[in-house]
Amino acid sequence: MAILDSLIPFTGRLGNIIAYKRNGKHCLRTVPETVRQTANTRRAAKTFGAASRKGALVRNAIRPHLDIFPDRALVNRLNSYILDAGRNNHAGLKGFRFNGYTGLSKYFGLPPVFTKDGRLHIPPQCFQRFKKAVRMEIKVIASRIDFSTRTITGTDTAVLSIDLNERFQDFDGGDLWVNVPGKGTLVVALQVKQFFDDFDIRDRKCEAADIIAVVEDQPKQLVNISSNPHRHLSYPPRTIIHKPVPAQNGLPVIQRE
Repeated sequence: MAILDSLIPFTGRLGNIIAYKRNGKHCLRTVPETVRQTANTRRAAKTFGAASRKGALVRNAIRPHLDIFPDRALVNRLNSYILDAGRNNHAGLKGFRFNGYTGLSKYFGLPPVFTKDGRLHIPPQCFQRFKKAVRMEIKVIASRIDFSTRTITGTDTAVLSIDLNERFQDFDGGDLWVNVPGKGTLVVALQVKQFFDDFDIRDRKCEAADIIAVVEDQPKQLVNISSNPHRHLSYPPRTIIHKPVPAQNGLPVIQRE
């Protein structure tokens, strides 16, 4: 690996040289002449490709609505998170941090609860004010993603602002509502920021955004209605008719077939 130190850096492939950016530095490497892949490496490459595509969908759905700056390792962290959870385990996205330095646990002693009807309930608790913040903003971002077709079908957001008058501010609780109809998995992220008088605190230790819920699409159940249902009919009891038995010399005659 070589570090590119020039006035005009670039990224991409140029002949047999590949230029890329890593940890803020422009690096160079050469393309190998031959690539030998085994069955295991091909399987690993296929799994990693699926995780990368899924991670790109999540980033494109949530990232445009965030008001924080995620860390530089967001792409790699999200891909690793998906790989650890499993390819088709969408619920495994819960708990992922878009800011790798700070999570929601720093703000909430009692975690918010998201229900399937689109309500985010924040329990009553005490919020801590960081530095000289005067206001805290809580923002919920709900985006519906159809992973089968790789499309984002809709996104909705809601914001709650809380004044911070004391070092430890009491909060009576509140609800935020989002509505994202359609087909696909609902991915819900929650963002928390604190503000000075006119601008937010640009400190990665004072802002957080985590995925707090993943709601799978519930398929509609078909009700089978028969056009000719069986009816339970009641019949009158049969009348038993006793036929006289012929007799001979006072004795019954046994009839043989």
